[in-house]
Amino acid sequence: MKRHPALAHLSRDHHGALLLARLLQKDAPAYTGMPTDIAGKAAYALKFYNDELIKHFASEEAALKIVTGINATLDGLIATIFREHQDLHVSFQSIGDHPYLQTHLDELGKALENHVRKEERELFPLIETVSNDKLLETINQLLSPHL
Repeated sequence: MKRHPALAHLSRDHHGALLLARLLQKDAPAYTGMPTDIAGKAAYALKFYNDELIKHFASEEAALKIVTGINATLDGLIATIFREHQDLHVSFQSIGDHPYLQTHLDELGKALENHVRKEERELFPLIETVSNDKLLETINQLLSPHL
């Protein structure tokens, strides 16, 4: 599905997040140039989180605030996304001191994958459906400096 240009760059960011999500899961195949050991995966996850995901979540949340209040279903989904962002922040921040790191990374990978898929399959299509051109342009202008 072709994504509206206002949401396209958020959608493009999801590719890296999905790759990370799969990498962290126990049944992950080996990816060329990616770590294969638990410590390497943990270090890669923390670097990706700090370098990419924190900014991505903030951009996404800023965009979601623009469309809050226009549709009850969308508002419920936005509330869920915000909660998941908080849960993901906690999970990433606890990587360094988690006693069962492999299990934690597997659960984090699954949660991140489910989160991204929810945004791509439910959230973004709903935003595109219920938002008018002016709202989408406002989102585009807000996010353009982040490109």
